[in-house]
Amino acid sequence: PDTQRWVIACSAESHSSITSAAHVMDVDVLKIETNGELRLDGAHVAKAIDELHATTNKRVFAIVGTAGSTNLGIVDDLATLAKAAKERNIWFHVDGAYGLAGLCAPSVRHLYNGVEDADSFIVDPHKWLFAPYDACALVYRNPALAKETHTQHASYLETLHDDSWSPSDYAIHLTRRVRGLPFWFSLAAHGTDAYSEAVEEGIRLAKESAKRIVAHPNLELVREPELSIVAFTRKGWSPAQYQQWSDALLEKQIGFIPPSKHAGESILRFAFVNPWTSMDDVQMILDTL
Repeated sequence: PDTQRWVIACSAESHSSITSAAHVMDVDVLKIETNGELRLDGAHVAKAIDELHATTNKRVFAIVGTAGSTNLGIVDDLATLAKAAKERNIWFHVDGAYGLAGLCAPSVRHLYNGVEDADSFIVDPHKWLFAPYDACALVYRNPALAKETHTQHASYLETLHDDSWSPSDYAIHLTRRVRGLPFWFSLAAHGTDAYSEAVEEGIRLAKESAKRIVAHPNLELVREPELSIVAFTRKGWSPAQYQQWSDALLEKQIGFIPPSKHAGESILRFAFVNPWTSMDDVQMILDTL
């Protein structure tokens, strides 16, 4: 089509890196409101895209679903997003940088139904898969398409372009260190069951923390945790008081809990990715509130 601008469609709750990537690519971003459960779903996406295509020359070329939002740990309705993308011949990408590690946990596996239909997805092993910083895994359904897009051509590179696999063909950068090796070694040493148990522990900590927050006279739970993030508010506090509390907590080396915002209001968040965190640790923090 005779397009003026290409567009990425994503949730209003999606990670800021999506907007940054769009700026690098010189494309626009269509931020779509979530449903009543704060999930992006296929119905909302289909309506927004169809309206955009019918009224402008802009064209959506990719839909990004989030598998575990940074702020609240919410998994979008991946199955209906995949369906909406397929019906419109649009690329479907899943940002699972934090939350896709939850695939390891049988208790929440159902939340990720539809990820198998993604054209690509990412997960950061340095977040909830316990690998050293920094490591991001990018997986394509059809790697040949990525190779066609990203392979660089120059006389000094032609010796690399044979039938052998080269990671430089699947992203924009050439030289990189072997970021995945520590993660592979840990998997080989500990086994996948250990990962399932560790991720499940983060989910258990979140659920137990939510119960204690509900019982706390000064706190209110924002929503029931879905993965390992617990969001809550402190009754009667101003934004400045949230920041003062956070600064004091860090100065005393008790914890690092910077305030965030949800629906325009200041909130606090527990983000459990360390299975060695105990409820005693959590209670020590709650006692300061």
